[in-house]
Amino acid sequence: MSWSRNIGVLLVGLGALVAGPALAQQKLLPEQSEIAFVSRQMGVPVEGKFKKFDAHVAFDPARLGSSRVTFTVDTGSATLGVRETDAELPKPVWFNVPKFPQATFESSAIKTLGGGKYEVAGKLSIKGATQDVVVPVTLTQGGAHTLATGSFVIKRLAFKIGENEWADTSMVADDVQVKLKLTLSGVPKL
Repeated sequence: MSWSRNIGVLLVGLGALVAGPALAQQKLLPEQSEIAFVSRQMGVPVEGKFKKFDAHVAFDPARLGSSRVTFTVDTGSATLGVRETDAELPKPVWFNVPKFPQATFESSAIKTLGGGKYEVAGKLSIKGATQDVVVPVTLTQGGAHTLATGSFVIKRLAFKIGENEWADTSMVADDVQVKLKLTLSGVPKL
């Protein structure tokens, strides 16, 4: 390998270190995070959660144009806390876990609203259907961690969650609120 090629490789490596060390070190702390959902069954709110999920975060408040967030949620980890109901959720009429084991979100744009508030726009895919969503997120920092909280509403029928007799919205409402509480490490100072 020539001397000039070695210098070129070194410069590329240094450029990567200078441009991205803070972003490369960002991590979701799943044990301190939660993704929950609230539906209404016959008018009564019922809260559930996903026990397994992961995120890849590259967020820099000074460079929102290059910031990205992606989520993967294991749909088979959905729980309402009742064994009989939890046994129904993986079935084809609900999440169809054998065919669609994961739901995903991939950001396309992040916009600041000021005061630690952001809008994260992107594509949400569940059960083979993809919809554009905008997630309002509030970031607060304390010590080495950043807490990201937010909530948004999806239409479950747009994702074919609750088909056939469960498509009746008088039994289970179409609106489902998704609530996020995510603890991240390595996020630059806001």
